[in-house]
Amino acid sequence: MPMTFPTRSFRLRRSVLLAGVSLLAASVFLLISGAPEPLSIRPALSRAPSGGPQLVSVQPLIREEGSASDGMMCQWVPAAAGPGMLFAQEPQSIVEAGRLPEDLDRPPVRVIRDTYPTYSAVAVDLQTNEVYLQDENLFGLKVFDRLDNTPATAAFTEPKRMLGGIDTKLEFNCAIYVDPRSGDVYSVNNDTVDHMVVFPRGAEGNVAPMRQLRTPHGTFGIAVDEVNQELSLTVQHDHAVVTYPKYAQDLDEPIRLLQGDHTLLADPHGIAVDTRSRLMFVANHGSRYTPMGERPPGMPEHWPQGRDTGRTPGSGNFTPASITVYPWRSSGNIPPLRVIQGPKTMLNWPATLFVDEERGELYVANDAGDSVLVFDVDADGDVTPKRAVMGPQTGLKYPTGVFVDLQNDELWVSNMGNHSATVYPRTADGNVAPLRTIRSAPAGKLALSIGNPGAAEYDTRRDEILVPN
Repeated sequence: MPMTFPTRSFRLRRSVLLAGVSLLAASVFLLISGAPEPLSIRPALSRAPSGGPQLVSVQPLIREEGSASDGMMCQWVPAAAGPGMLFAQEPQSIVEAGRLPEDLDRPPVRVIRDTYPTYSAVAVDLQTNEVYLQDENLFGLKVFDRLDNTPATAAFTEPKRMLGGIDTKLEFNCAIYVDPRSGDVYSVNNDTVDHMVVFPRGAEGNVAPMRQLRTPHGTFGIAVDEVNQELSLTVQHDHAVVTYPKYAQDLDEPIRLLQGDHTLLADPHGIAVDTRSRLMFVANHGSRYTPMGERPPGMPEHWPQGRDTGRTPGSGNFTPASITVYPWRSSGNIPPLRVIQGPKTMLNWPATLFVDEERGELYVANDAGDSVLVFDVDADGDVTPKRAVMGPQTGLKYPTGVFVDLQNDELWVSNMGNHSATVYPRTADGNVAPLRTIRSAPAGKLALSIGNPGAAEYDTRRDEILVPN
């Protein structure tokens, strides 16, 4: 999460601390050596073996004009001062000393960013024949006609309308659901905005949602049970599934929680319910770790467990990616009925799930596998998918969203890796070209994949910038 102020405060305190340590080391060196000549003309110091800490050179500090004669170079901060005191005072001292005040607020020399939409999820409104694409990069929603098809020579296809802006509360939005009757659009935010937001059909521009629900931090997938009027959300970092009434809003509490060691939930992402077979499917990336931080204010203390106790149930190891299957409307710390897992499954960061109840098939957007996998809903263990859309002709690149248009017998996929949505026949299998493609960037333009950088480092040997997401 891009928490800039705490990061800057920590780095400033650390730099001041290192400066103080360096000054102390230099003073000790002078006392030991007792050298009368200026340091600048001292013979070169013998170096320690490469890889170990060593003093390479020492230079005298330049005294600021008008500084105190006792040689003190750093502002004294009493031990009782809070951690924010130094951060608040040092920039002011720099300005007062007249040293480069413009450095405190100056534009960057260059900016590395992706200026095109990246589509995390897709849904089709079958009443209006419109396609909704969830744009996680630019924080918004793009709406297209279902039959749009970007020509090979075109830079992109213009959406018919867009949702976005600070009032929408769309940010790192990763999952979408379009109510088949009302057309209401449900959007789940994953990281910096802990709300699920709902808009009416036809909403456009920077508009406030008509309803919003405070959610646990790190929600990802959404599944709506229209039979029982409930919606379920996966919670990545807490390895949980929370279920609310469909029309829950504001600080309404969940009515069920699936969480615990026995559930085998491990960084859950996609979720789907099969009301005909009375099953619930959850896609797991496989990492099971304890999140850091406190429970957001306003969240019930027991939903979900772990964030403020030091250990999340189910955390502490890494497992292969999986799809865990539970009884419909499950809760508590219960084991799955079945687990789809193993090398034959080809699961690699499985994301959104979709169940075709009529045919008993489970569709998986297989993110890191650049593929869409199809299993029978009764699949179990290390099984080979019954179909797999994959290969260079498919146009798939980091697919995270999948939607099956049962009315028009089509399979829709949103691709985070190449700014596109691709559509295939529902029964597509193998290395097949899409029927149509909606692009929001020039052909062949790959996404930069800078999703949520937490740090940056410069590799001096390779002249490269390293950015972990």
